[in-house]
Amino acid sequence: MSSESLERIARNKNVARAAARQLSKEQLHKLAEVIGEVIEQKKDEEVQRQEEDAAKARKLAEIREQINEAGLSLDDLVTEQPKRKRGRPPKNASKA
Repeated sequence: MSSESLERIARNKNVARAAARQLSKEQLHKLAEVIGEVIEQKKDEEVQRQEEDAAKARKLAEIREQINEAGLSLDDLVTEQPKRKRGRPPKNASKA
């Protein structure tokens, strides 16, 4: 089953019912178990991502605090701004 058909089933209750009619009761229970496991895994991944984001934000706040306590600014840390090239040069630029 392709991801497109799964998305179609997930979006429309009638399509899901029609697909479920093709499965046996045991298959439906197994599918429910698998989907439940996938949902739990997604929840765990989301919690882990949020914890990582919170840890990153705490570290960033600590670094900013240390910079301020030292009396520094970001300009003190970056001595020279990087030179940026914008896009590609025009095709006929070298001929002129």
